[in-house]
Amino acid sequence: MKSVLLIDDDVELGELLKEYLSMEGFELTAVHDGESGLQQALSGDYSLVLLDVMLPKKNGFEVLRELRQKSSIPVIMLTARGESVDRVLGLEHGADDYIPKPYHHHELMARIKALFRRIEMSAEEPESTSNELKVGELELNPATRTATRSGEELPLTGAEFGVLQCLMENVGDLVDKDSLSMAALGRQLMAYDRSIDMHVSNLRKKLGKRDDDSDWIKTVRSRGYMLVRV
Repeated sequence: MKSVLLIDDDVELGELLKEYLSMEGFELTAVHDGESGLQQALSGDYSLVLLDVMLPKKNGFEVLRELRQKSSIPVIMLTARGESVDRVLGLEHGADDYIPKPYHHHELMARIKALFRRIEMSAEEPESTSNELKVGELELNPATRTATRSGEELPLTGAEFGVLQCLMENVGDLVDKDSLSMAALGRQLMAYDRSIDMHVSNLRKKLGKRDDDSDWIKTVRSRGYMLVRV
């Protein structure tokens, strides 16, 4: 069974989700404070983390910030409905996706399955190095899930890696946001969904400027993004 870690101080919710996810073939472990959650998330025993924002001992943003210093495990943030600031902060700190509370279990299950689809697609990449991508000083290896600039490894989350790979595979061409969302999150964008915009923004910061001080990624307003040819 695929292992999911829930970090949420709502004990009753944890029991309900554990039962529901087990019927879908997932094993859920629930912890109820940020410090314990961070330790568990770093244990290597889980494939995905569901992370609430409001937690005792260490809030969700603190957990995510410290987690991202050591791990790229996929994270779905559980945010309060209408709290767009929480969603933006979660994505800025390295969350792969988010879902607002209260949510229907089917909706959460769809997000979890979407991220696992992305993980499984990544695992199916052939081990041959012939599929390595190179654009200027950027190099990306799908098999090892690593990306470098001028030989220095970029600390990318899984979602950011998916965005960069999709852009590099289509260098010089416009890539619409739905295609980027499928590559990064395994799902289509929802209405008013800014997750891909935030992942691209984070990716830009990590890529830095090109040698001529221009951006690697060009925005085509209301349509998508393009990785500019060297």
